[in-house]
Amino acid sequence: MKSARLLSIVLLLQTRGRVPAAELAERLEVSARTVYRDVEALSAAGVPVYAERGRHGGIALLPGFRTDVTGMTTDEARALFILAAQGAHSALGLDDALRSALRKVMAALPAPHRPAAELAGRRILVDPDKWTPRPSAAAPDGGPSRRGPTVDLDVLHTAVFADLRLRIRYRHSGETRPRTYTVDPYGLVAKAGTWYLVADRRGRPQLFRADRVVSATLTEAPARRRAGVELAAVWQQLRRQVEDRHADVRVTARIRRERLDLAVRILGGALTGPPRTGEGDGAGNGDGAGEGDGEGPGDGGWALLDLAYPVLPAVRQLLQFGDSLEVLAPPEARRVMAEAAAALTAVYAADTPSA
Repeated sequence: MKSARLLSIVLLLQTRGRVPAAELAERLEVSARTVYRDVEALSAAGVPVYAERGRHGGIALLPGFRTDVTGMTTDEARALFILAAQGAHSALGLDDALRSALRKVMAALPAPHRPAAELAGRRILVDPDKWTPRPSAAAPDGGPSRRGPTVDLDVLHTAVFADLRLRIRYRHSGETRPRTYTVDPYGLVAKAGTWYLVADRRGRPQLFRADRVVSATLTEAPARRRAGVELAAVWQQLRRQVEDRHADVRVTARIRRERLDLAVRILGGALTGPPRTGEGDGAGNGDGAGEGDGEGPGDGGWALLDLAYPVLPAVRQLLQFGDSLEVLAPPEARRVMAEAAAALTAVYAADTPSA
């Protein structure tokens, strides 16, 4: 444990220069007295480290001293900083190990290349988690797309790292014509395999899915970011807005048990609780619900699902389960399902395909 702390001190000093003892103590979660003892141990081991007291004092290495960790290119270091997203590392208890590894990577880079690697961690985030499965959660602008980005990500990437304003033509979900915006980019985020541009538009943060950016043009004007605001903070704010959307339409449905596992995987973001498998058989509401239980061998009966949607038309998501799922309540949701099913029937009832 002590040897790891000593190495961390050397790498921090090598990267930062002179560092106050109190800051080292806070970073390493030890007392300032322990830091001074570690400095004495390093000095005794031949490391040219010294302490300066006073208002502008601190711990420092003699000029020219550095550990020699070679073989890593600047692009490789940038890639590591980009992949250093919180989430997966936290879940495995590896946050401390990650911070230590990044200090070593930063110390290994030649001084002129360090700013590019550090900037990569501030402009690109990789968030591997799916949108939080809350009743109100939904991926912004219609959910993840199976298509690749419409616009070349290199253009967005260039705007982010060149700190330039960007003019984009963007197609919102449910709209056929793109809108034109001038935005100030903070960075790019890969969320569960979908790329998002995080930017301010008229001074307010907004998410733009990369696969809905029809075109992007760099301007010559510098990006006008809010002072002291970084990508990580803006992303957290926007992510919370998406995941905390209200879902006021409460729906009860029943599904055949052999399709239950599939339904839970697909509908996870809309489910408000676990399926109720002990009450689903024979459930009905007087409008035909409950008829036909046990029609096939091994169908296992029914399970009840409690769901929530932000708007009533969103219940049409349940059509994908065909006759394996029935909406029981509210009546308005049943009516939406019936109208959607009737429209599909009309399409496929035609003798010949429409032109």
